[in-house]
Amino acid sequence: MEDMLITGQLVSFVPSTDLDVSEMFYVDTLEFRKLGRDAFVLVIDGGGGAPVRITLVQSREETGYTALGWRVPDLDATVDRLRDKGVDFTRYNRMDQDEHDAWTAPDGVRVAWFRDPHGNVLSLMQS
Repeated sequence: MEDMLITGQLVSFVPSTDLDVSEMFYVDTLEFRKLGRDAFVLVIDGGGGAPVRITLVQSREETGYTALGWRVPDLDATVDRLRDKGVDFTRYNRMDQDEHDAWTAPDGVRVAWFRDPHGNVLSLMQS
């Protein structure tokens, strides 16, 4: 196997039009650890030490695709805990989603989607 050309830790970015609202959602509601914040960015530990930079933007366009996703050991329990904290999950037309709003892909992976306060699509998945 060849060495990768780019080495190091992957850093993810998501847009925010209000960092205070993002901090309430990602830190207070989702309970991710805040790594830092300034006038332009909120940085959280997105899991396993992988930083997510929530970057202040003037506006953002609706994308519809998943911006961030987490592999979780128990999707049903995670959905239940997030619902208890007020997170609403998304149901999509023509997708057979179960009582935890999870869709099962042909390969058996279950996926549930929700949005942050700025409309970014986030997902949970369990193999």
